[in-house]
Amino acid sequence: MATAPKISDAEWHVMEVLWERHPATAAEVAEHLADPHGWSENTVKTMLGRLVKKGALRFERDGKRYLYEPAVARESCVKAQTRGFVERVFGGEASPMLAWMLRESRLSTAELDELQELIDARRQGGKRR
Repeated sequence: MATAPKISDAEWHVMEVLWERHPATAAEVAEHLADPHGWSENTVKTMLGRLVKKGALRFERDGKRYLYEPAVARESCVKAQTRGFVERVFGGEASPMLAWMLRESRLSTAELDELQELIDARRQGGKRR
């Protein structure tokens, strides 16, 4: 899959639909986004076109309709978006971001245990167990 391009918040919603179920037509994507966002099929087609130009989606013609599917993995986009967020908001430093999230988030004991496991594994120079 290709390198992740910069994706807007609205485009992210379109990508989420296509990461879950692909290939899909513009009408199918619009159907999934109509209720939560109220977007028309034309709005979705505009976003699909932008995402194709950015290289985030590819399409195949199927008769009179186009079938869209992701050209980039969700994980690749998450990594790029997170990196960009950390750069913009926290000056590229992960520690202040993590500290802020720990102070501001309501985390369950299980979530805290998982984070501690990640920290312990990192300290030992390895990956998560």
